[in-house]
Amino acid sequence: MKNRTMLLGLLAITMTVACGGPANGPGAGTATLRDPFLIALDSVNARIVRNPNRAALYDDRAQVYLTVDSLGPALRDMERAVKLDSTNVNMRLRLGDLYYRMVKVGNARDQFEAASRLDPSNTSAILKLAEIQLVLRNYARSMTLVNDALRKDEHAAHGYFLKGWIYMETGDTALALSSFRTAVEQNTQDYPAYIMLGKISAARHDPLAEQYYSTAINLRPKSVEAWYNKGMFLQENGKDSAALECYRQIMKLDSNNALAWYNSGFIRMEHFHDAEGSKKDFSKAISLEPSYTNAWYNRGLAMERTAQLDSAAANYEMALTLDPGHALAAAGLDRLQSKGVRIKIREAKGKAVAGSR
Repeated sequence: MKNRTMLLGLLAITMTVACGGPANGPGAGTATLRDPFLIALDSVNARIVRNPNRAALYDDRAQVYLTVDSLGPALRDMERAVKLDSTNVNMRLRLGDLYYRMVKVGNARDQFEAASRLDPSNTSAILKLAEIQLVLRNYARSMTLVNDALRKDEHAAHGYFLKGWIYMETGDTALALSSFRTAVEQNTQDYPAYIMLGKISAARHDPLAEQYYSTAINLRPKSVEAWYNKGMFLQENGKDSAALECYRQIMKLDSNNALAWYNSGFIRMEHFHDAEGSKKDFSKAISLEPSYTNAWYNRGLAMERTAQLDSAAANYEMALTLDPGHALAAAGLDRLQSKGVRIKIREAKGKAVAGSR
């Protein structure tokens, strides 16, 4: 399970994927989104009819399918392309990337190994193999491959990024930090490396974390991940107004992000002492994610602080229904019960016990 989780994380931050169309393939969405895809598809189809055994055309059509995130047809075309021209290193790398994207790690590894055999000097193939070994937690083998690639190209930024990830996985955050810094020195546009630098620095309470996250945001202004990480760092270091602004930016980018609404409510209640305003944010978080236990608890707390005691009890009860071990919600009910508030969930349990005797 950890391997799969780590793989998905690596895919999210290291693979550049073509997107921008409907995730369920061609034929969905508005006419404006469909027309460029259909035009490109018709064009390459016509060329394939004229030259059905030309590998590059199936490669071209696969890239067209990827513009609408249609992975199945893209994979079939890339497999056909490689079958027609098995010595083409770049097509093998693209096929491997597609397998990797579809979490077919073994197939991806086979393609990267084949590409590396065809061109032993190809650092991209070596680094892709190193990433596969990292996903499989073969850290020593991964590091050997990375170092091999860096001997061939000492400016390969992704090699330093992978070294940083290996050091992170093996518990050496100092060397991880150094490697990620080298990665951004070699490639100032390396968004994933800035995110990792921010995370390590934040864990060390280093003010540089804010700068790293800000750089990541400059590179990808619409990255919810970067805005959220920056917001959390600011929130944890007493910069509440700045943190709130980060969460507002997330709400603009993704109004359905329950976490941003929750964090906004928490700051309003605990730091700005605006229990009334926080209730709105917690309510929004609950509407987006009805099983958000802590949102129920904190809305209950805000209601308790605004003297809505029955409503507070109902929210605490819901939190306990979702998580029977939620100690803060149980303590909240204890407080309210001591003030004479009826706790329905406890009354129901009492009746059930009495009825069983």
